Amino acid sequence: MVGFAINRLDMTSARGFAESAARAEQLGWHMGLLPCNPLKAPDPYVSLAQAAQTTNTLQLGTLLDTPAIRHPSALAGGIATVAEFAPDRIHLGLGIGDTAVRMNGLAPASVVEFAEAVSLTKRLLNGEKVEVGARHPARLNHAAPVPVWVAAQGPKNLRMAGQVADGVWIRLGRHPANLQMAWSAICEGAESVGRDVNELKIGLIFHTALCDDADNARLMAKALAAGYYEYSKFLFDAPGFDWQGEDVHELQKKIYPDFHHDRDPIAAGKVVDFLTDEVADAFALYGDWDAIRLQLRATLDAAPFQVDYVLPHPVLPMGVSIDYLSDCAENLLATF
Repeated sequence: MVGFAINRLDMTSARGFAESAARAEQLGWHMGLLPCNPLKAPDPYVSLAQAAQTTNTLQLGTLLDTPAIRHPSALAGGIATVAEFAPDRIHLGLGIGDTAVRMNGLAPASVVEFAEAVSLTKRLLNGEKVEVGARHPARLNHAAPVPVWVAAQGPKNLRMAGQVADGVWIRLGRHPANLQMAWSAICEGAESVGRDVNELKIGLIFHTALCDDADNARLMAKALAAGYYEYSKFLFDAPGFDWQGEDVHELQKKIYPDFHHDRDPIAAGKVVDFLTDEVADAFALYGDWDAIRLQLRATLDAAPFQVDYVLPHPVLPMGVSIDYLSDCAENLLATF
């Protein structure tokens, strides 16, 4: 059975996160995750430690932290401390860095830097002595065997994830060709180091444009597709899509800050309405709950691998506010 994860719990305070995690558990969610941005949210490890004490079954972790901001010893030390409160329910989700990195004026980690950081973090969590160029080898005194997940989109990071990660968060939409590309890269990485790829956990992240108006939902999905093209043009290659409109970076001047995060996703979709319905289908779940449910089932049925977790990332029309935690649990989780 597929589990469902949410990374939009209360991030206003550590106590608020813990309380919303407890509510998510009661509603049937399987995993509560926390984005990590030192400028925008309280310390993730304090928040996770609080949530570990207010929940009993909910898996908890970061999605995502990054070695571009925190050194591997800080990553390992922080998550190992959290694991003291819920030893079997904690995981560390890492990525090269996105919004938090840009807001701090930093550069995302390179593939090589990221791979080295993931490897060092895992070795420290396993209690190994690691040569780091200091007078003595580094060793984490309070080591704990916390699983390390990697969020990856491009082939190089997906191969690296197959080599070293315990789990992989894949965020590249739902087109079968892109999912196959991701799986092939993960398998290639695992096989290159003699790993059994079936030992890895796999999570899929889907932008989920919830809107009862089918036409507006489709526009929102087109904006999300443009967001993928904006930063990862290669994702149009495997499905055989062409970008038929004006240069995406010129179009970006009409929205802010990018196509994934504009306050008005319907208006952003109108900017790229030249994209076909097939492109919209490839990169988002969209529509009302019935449509989203059917799309998700079809995607999971066609996936070339076993999916352990689904994260339906909410995207709503401007001005619309719903209790997504409860609505999604009732209309989506309860049907799987």
